[in-house]
Amino acid sequence: MHLVNRARPIQLLFWLVVFSIPGQASAQASKKFTRNPHGPIGIPCEDCHTNTSWKPIRSIPEFNHDRTGYPLRGLHAKVDCKQCHTNLVFKDTSTRCADCHADIHRRQFGANCAECHTVKGWEAQTQQLKQHENRFPLLGAHALLQCVDCHKGEATGQFAGLSTTCLSCHIGNFQKASDPDHKALGFTTTCESCHTMDTWFGAKFDHLKFTGFALTGMHATLECTACHIGGKFKGTPADCYSCHVKDYNGTTNPNHKQAGLPTDCSLCHTTASWAGASFDHSRFTKFPLTGAHVTVPCSQCHINGQFAGTPTDCASCHIKDYNGTANPNHKQAGFPTDCSLCHTTASWAGASFDHNRFTKFPLTGAHVNVACSQCHINGQFAGTPTDCASCHIKDYNGTTNPNHKQAGFPTDCSICHSTASWAGASFDHSRFTKFPLTGAHVTVPCSQCHINGQFAGTPTDCYSCHVKDFNGTTNPNHVQAGFPHDCSICHSTASWAGALFDHSKTPFPLTGAHVNVACSQCHVNGQFAGTPTDCYSCHVKNFNGTTNPNHVQAGFPHDCSVCHNTSSWAGAVFDHSKTPFPLTGAHVSVACNSCHIGGVFAGTPTDCYSCHKADYQGTTDPNHTAAGFPTTCQTCHTTTTWLGATFNHTWFAIPHHTAKLCSDCHTNPSNYAVFVCTSCHTKAQTDPKHQGVQGYVYNSANCYQCHKNGGGGD
Repeated sequence: MHLVNRARPIQLLFWLVVFSIPGQASAQASKKFTRNPHGPIGIPCEDCHTNTSWKPIRSIPEFNHDRTGYPLRGLHAKVDCKQCHTNLVFKDTSTRCADCHADIHRRQFGANCAECHTVKGWEAQTQQLKQHENRFPLLGAHALLQCVDCHKGEATGQFAGLSTTCLSCHIGNFQKASDPDHKALGFTTTCESCHTMDTWFGAKFDHLKFTGFALTGMHATLECTACHIGGKFKGTPADCYSCHVKDYNGTTNPNHKQAGLPTDCSLCHTTASWAGASFDHSRFTKFPLTGAHVTVPCSQCHINGQFAGTPTDCASCHIKDYNGTANPNHKQAGFPTDCSLCHTTASWAGASFDHNRFTKFPLTGAHVNVACSQCHINGQFAGTPTDCASCHIKDYNGTTNPNHKQAGFPTDCSICHSTASWAGASFDHSRFTKFPLTGAHVTVPCSQCHINGQFAGTPTDCYSCHVKDFNGTTNPNHVQAGFPHDCSICHSTASWAGALFDHSKTPFPLTGAHVNVACSQCHVNGQFAGTPTDCYSCHVKNFNGTTNPNHVQAGFPHDCSVCHNTSSWAGAVFDHSKTPFPLTGAHVSVACNSCHIGGVFAGTPTDCYSCHKADYQGTTDPNHTAAGFPTTCQTCHTTTTWLGATFNHTWFAIPHHTAKLCSDCHTNPSNYAVFVCTSCHTKAQTDPKHQGVQGYVYNSANCYQCHKNGGGGD
């Protein structure tokens, strides 16, 4: 009995029964042993069963459900075991809600019921709906609603994809709203424009955002009906005059209507207060008030309250000042009536005239300090001349060094003088004449060129001043050589000596060995004019004395440049391509004397036969002479090689003929003038095709008479 313990009550009961009732024990032992139907449960049977029988189990089983990984909480704690464990194998029981609870939402939220529901109760808690925060946060009054308030009917209602716009739930509120009537006034259906989620009442309308008309100042405190008469919102005017027409018409100081003031009240008034209006003359008119104009009463310019059409020119208001001014007399002097040219709005006195700005004659230098009356005689301003001579004619006529009048100087004093000082005049020869002074000319006294003070008509060519230099020069003798009178061709103004003649500016530029040839070698006896420019005139001895080849005997042209260049007389190259017979193919490497026999070049024939007569006559395959071939070798041959000739059967087209060898038609190799058609074209073939053809005879000569191009329809 010491083997009995708390863990083996069933076995103990079994042995007691066996020992006390032998017959029954024997009967029980003969029964089949009952196996555990629960699978690997791992707990004592007596925790749930009694020793009376397997069923029913104990009213309160000794089983800790927390150890299974699925603790029983809330409503699950009172659920009968068999309600979840329909199968005696407890390990097969699922822990997912969807396996026990039917999805009345039709998979709109997925299979995880715990996202909205808890074990405490089936009612969903909105604060647990995290997805709701992502798409449509439940704020304000929305947080107090139950799901069914928006999602009508849990089993059939739409949850996923339900519209989040206010109108989808509040269309009834929109249509029934009467103060104001949203539908009649065409209000926007975006409820959040005016309403909030906290309460439906106390809506605020952003007047600036939705109408473009900001309610500021006194406008902000007005009732909507003050502007929207009779509950009319759509088409309400936004201009001041529409609401304030009575104020505009009733105003007498000044009288707006009589003055023709604009109906845009905002030009002078603000929304803060109707009184205290101010008119910004600078902004709303083309005449800004500055200086003394700022403090002038409006009525002084706007006579009798007349605002429209008020002139903006000075003279309209200041004509009395203009006519009454005597120093100087504006009217007599013909001054412009634009007072702003001299006066400012700061003060009438202290006027200053900007000669540089308002006239075409800016005052500079000594002119700045000259009294106005010195130029404007007797107060005459209009038509005052601006040229120098009009004021300085006496200075011009009285000047003797040099005598301006005698020299014919121009009367434009500014050419030499400046306004800074009359003395120290300088004449810019480069600017005011067509002969700029450069080099040694700069330091030459004026009298050396302008003889006896004569300036007008002074010649500008070199020879006029340097004729003595030209005639007296002997190295070389310019007169005898017939040099041109334009000294600038060889000389410069820097120095008379060291003259250089640029031969490239003549029809014969010096290149190669010609550059270093002494002038006298070509210009014999100092003769420059008429010197020939052709090669032969200088190189006649070279031409006549050359023997390899003999130029005279060969009849070479006298133009040495055809073969020679100026770099060197030796190494001449003859460009045969510049002759009527260019060298190509094998001709390029042929020695000159092969064609030019005996050094004869002039009259050398250019036809093939003249050089290749022996080749023509000696050819046997085919025999050119016997066949009567033409002597124009280029018809079949090229200059590349004599072999591989091709014959163009020009006079008798054969592309469609079956003949492949010349001998197929030309049966006599010694005479290609003989040909046979009947070898291929039998009489039996041709007779049927020529029935009714006049003059038809079956022989080769007659065939060719009609079919010269080799075609059947010739």
